[in-house]
Amino acid sequence: MDDKRMLLPVAVVALLLAVTASSLSAATPKPTPTPKPATPSVRVAPKINPRQTRRLRATTWRWQSVMGRRPSRLAAPLDTRRALRYWRRQARVARRLAAHPPHRAGWLCIHRYEGGWQDSGDPYWGGLQMDRGFMQAYAPRMLLRRGWADRWSPLEQMWVAERAHHGRGYSPWPNTARLCGLF
Repeated sequence: MDDKRMLLPVAVVALLLAVTASSLSAATPKPTPTPKPATPSVRVAPKINPRQTRRLRATTWRWQSVMGRRPSRLAAPLDTRRALRYWRRQARVARRLAAHPPHRAGWLCIHRYEGGWQDSGDPYWGGLQMDRGFMQAYAPRMLLRRGWADRWSPLEQMWVAERAHHGRGYSPWPNTARLCGLF
């Protein structure tokens, strides 16, 4: 019987120890995770697809070449936002300038009397009826790259005629310029 009397107080003590241990573990603060060292907040600009920037640059250079202007330059890499903004702006300006040749009304009047923009009859081509010597003298690169004037856009034909106008005026088109009142 002594064993039975001893069993009850031992069970009570064990139960008290278990309750105390669980309350102590609940009261003990859990260790907080150590924070990671802060990395410097360097903003990395997202990469831009250089293909779009190259296309804008090519458009800009094409129209600048047609107008007889020096090509624009930028040292920034093509895959940056700066380059994309620069070439987008340059392309917009180049297209706007190219759309308005200085003597556009005169060229349109001459075109009305000369022929269609795709007129391919030998020895004169295009809407301003340019012959081989004229094209070789005033647009040798376009002649090599694009062929005869009948393959050029109307604006390109007008800009080539504009180059000739600086030195010769409307003299390559004497009859039609007279009909248009340009002489």
